[in-house]
Formats: sequence, structure tokens, C-alpha cells
Amino acid sequence: MYWEKENECMSRDELEQFQFEKLESTLNRVHMNVPFYRKKFDELGIDTDEIRTMDDFRKLPFTTKDDLRDNYPYGLFAVSLREVVRIHASSGTTGMSTVVGYTRNDIKIWSNLVARIMTAGGVTRDDLVQIAFGYGLFTGGFGLHYGAERLGASVIPISSGNTKRQIRIMQDFRTTTLICTPSYAMLIADTIYEMGININALSLKYGLFGAEPWSESMRQEIQEKLRIVATDNYGLSEVMGPGVAGECLERNGLHINEDHFLVEVIKPDTLEPVAPGEVGELVVTTLTKEAFPVIRFRTRDLTRLITEPCPCGRTFVRMSRVMGRTDDMLIIRGVNVFPSQIESILFDIEGTEPHYQIVVERDDALDRATVLVEVSEAIFFDEMKKQSEMVGLIRKRLASELGISVEVRLVEKKTLERFEGKAKRVIDKRNL
Repeated sequence: MYWEKENECMSRDELEQFQFEKLESTLNRVHMNVPFYRKKFDELGIDTDEIRTMDDFRKLPFTTKDDLRDNYPYGLFAVSLREVVRIHASSGTTGMSTVVGYTRNDIKIWSNLVARIMTAGGVTRDDLVQIAFGYGLFTGGFGLHYGAERLGASVIPISSGNTKRQIRIMQDFRTTTLICTPSYAMLIADTIYEMGININALSLKYGLFGAEPWSESMRQEIQEKLRIVATDNYGLSEVMGPGVAGECLERNGLHINEDHFLVEVIKPDTLEPVAPGEVGELVVTTLTKEAFPVIRFRTRDLTRLITEPCPCGRTFVRMSRVMGRTDDMLIIRGVNVFPSQIESILFDIEGTEPHYQIVVERDDALDRATVLVEVSEAIFFDEMKKQSEMVGLIRKRLASELGISVEVRLVEKKTLERFEGKAKRVIDKRNL
């Protein structure tokens, strides 16, 4: 099932020609209208008319989140504000907000790309889509809302929070598709169970989840608890919002909408391209954005590209599920550790709950990591010997996977904070 088969299934030769035609237009736009890029290109002696191959393209400078913050609020806009019909921004929790704008045509394209992602995930115009993302400056709620409407589905714009009300709406309105973060989907599933509701009495069929890294084990648990088909989707405010990439029903990598985004994967330390199929940092260049085009934007998200053909017939390259972020990566005693690695291990151990937290501290010059793991009541109140055996098992599995030893502490169910948006998995108490 396709939304735009002629685009989603075009040949690689056609696609590459299309990309460089759009890239030429974008480079001309930013050189003419964005002083930041014009200055950078001129300093490097780059003539945008001479960018004709990927080797030429890699001479262009990267754009970082700091560049966006330094040009707050409108310094990177390529059109006048009279042409901007929508403004979104990041939360700014780690510094100045990053502000992005959309022309009327940008909104049209955005809606279309989200409709693609939703169609790939099984959603049709006959579905009732409950959007449990926050609305406002965050791009997720409105992006998915407009995409669902473009598709012709019925939208329930409930926003985030008030979990029991979310569930009552699911029951009363006969919701068929749930859209939220995977951690909030788990909270909804647990609350349904606590309320004594028969999951089979709900009408849910599909779940489109994103905005945070999650493991395959977590997907399986969500699917089993909610009796749905769960797909992953990817986007980021700086390049558009949701709709950059999404899984089809094969669920073997997220198809990147390459007719609108030129992607690379680089080594975060050397900034050189990785070998095909290797994990690295995703870099995105917009090809069709009018108000806020970005060139070689470093996403900080770690993934790898999958070039093998997909049985669904789409020809766009796929990216693996985001494994973590270069700026969320923990370096503990010289070893790179990602929360998603720990999550994957915990989900395979019977008796653990899908909630955990990693606390990193420093004793003198030595890093110490403790993983707090929620366990079922039967285990938490079990005899000390069985608790010790579980702690030993978890420590052994983590040490084998991570290459370092970590402390493990079992905590009672519902001890760790629940999140309606992105889950906070790491508390780093080191003064680095």
C-alpha cells in the first residue's frame, strides 16, 4: 500500500538525478537568502554551481544545533516572515530554542510526507487516529495531525497526558491508531491492565511511535500488550518534524523520504563517511524546504543505512532504528554505553518491567554506573536469595554486552517516574 507510488518506487538513477536538481535549487536559495550560509560558502571558496557529485557535496560545511541557536530566532530563514505561515521551536531545555519556519508549500509537503509514513504503517482513511503527542511549538502533534488529515483519516487531537482519559476516549471513540512515544504507549498499556479493561474490547490496530530510541524487545512488548502492529517513525524539528522516515509493515528499517532529504552517515569523531552499512551519525540536507532549508545538518542520532531491497517495493534507502545519540552517549571508564543497549538486555530477562534508569556517578577519579530496574512484585518481595540471583544475572548480561561492569539495583514496580513525552533514562551526576 503506497501513498505516492510513482515517487516511493522510482529507480535509483531517477532518484539521484532528482536529488541533485533539487539540491542545486536549495544551494542557490541559501547562498542568496541566508547570510550565514553565504559567509560560510564564501570563506571556503565554494561555488554552489559546481556541486555536481557526492564528492563535491561533501566539501560543503556541516550545520549544527549551535549554529541554529546562534542565529535565533530568524537568522537562518530563507524567506521573509510574510511568507511564513507556521513557526515551531524546540523546548530549549539544553540552551536557546531552535526556531523553524514553514511556508504554505512547506506545510503541504510536510502533510504529504507524514501521509506517506502513516500509509506505510498500515493506516488508511477509514482509521480513527488518536494523537497523544503534545500540541504547541513541538512539531510532533501538528505534524502528525496534518498528515492524518491529508490521508483522510479521522483525527482525535487529544494531546498528551491524563492517561485514564486517553483510555476512555479509546473505548468511547473506537480509536484504531495510537500515536505517541513508545514509553507512553507502555504506560497506556500498563494503565489499561490496572483498570481491568479487556484489551480485546478496544478497536486498536496500529501504533506509530517515535521521538525517542526504543528497542525491538520494547516493540514486541507493546504489540503483545496492546494487540497492535507497532511501527517506528523518525523526524526532527530542525529538518521538518515527523515524516522524514518511517517503517513499512515489513518493519525492517525506516524508509527515508529521499526525494526530499539527502542523507549521509558519518563518523562523529572524524566527520568522514562510514563504510556502507556501518553505524554512525545521521546527517540530513533538506531538498525542498522553502522557509528553513538546512545543509548537512548533524542530527547527533546514531543509525546505519540499509540498501538491500525491501519486499514492500519502496526503493528509498532505509535507516535502522535510532540506536542512541552521540550527545546522549555515556562514556563510562572509557567505554561508549547507550541506554538502548541496556534496554534491549533487560527486556530479555524474565521478571523485569519495561522501566529502568541509569545513574552515573564519580567516586574520586572512577566512574560508577548503577542501573535501577523495576521488577515484578513477585520478585521484589521474594526471598533475598532469588533477588540476588536476578541481580547477578542482570550484571553478568550487562557486563558481557557493554564490556564494563555496572551495579544493578532492583526497585519495586512503579518506583521510577513515568513520562508522557520522552522518557528520561539517564541521570548523570558527574561534574564533567
